[in-house]
Amino acid sequence: MASKDNLEEAFSGESQANRRYLAFAQQAEEDGFPQIARLFRSAAEAETIHAIAHFRVSGGISSTEENLKTAVAGEEYEFTQMYPAFLAEAREEGNKPAEFSFRNALAVEEVHFDLFSRAVKAVQEGHDIPEVPIYVCPVCGNTVEGEIPEVCPVCHVKGEKYREIL
Repeated sequence: MASKDNLEEAFSGESQANRRYLAFAQQAEEDGFPQIARLFRSAAEAETIHAIAHFRVSGGISSTEENLKTAVAGEEYEFTQMYPAFLAEAREEGNKPAEFSFRNALAVEEVHFDLFSRAVKAVQEGHDIPEVPIYVCPVCGNTVEGEIPEVCPVCHVKGEKYREIL
């Protein structure tokens, strides 16, 4: 494998390890092991550092406008092609947990598509997006700017559960 391929594989592996360790940290917290949770979170942060270094060296980071366009294309693919196919297969198999997970992700990827599309327009006009709070639903990932909904429109969790992203 060429270094470029190795960098891409390393980026993928480090990215997955980051998410895996964060999930493990949540479980450790739930199981009453706060220091083990902290260990998992610290390893997750290290994996993020590795992933970003590999991504940067491989040329994966461009201008903000180009990065936004890449994000728009990725989100559009996910909500128009990837998740509809995954959802159909989960339904066919009768796999309700997968169906729930894919349905939530599909809905939220469209939200992300809209948010990133507006951000592209702002950058093209030479300004940042408005400075308003941004919140994320901890169940489905729904992302909102400004006001928190009373109930998440995607998964129906109470709005008070949303977390502000700093």
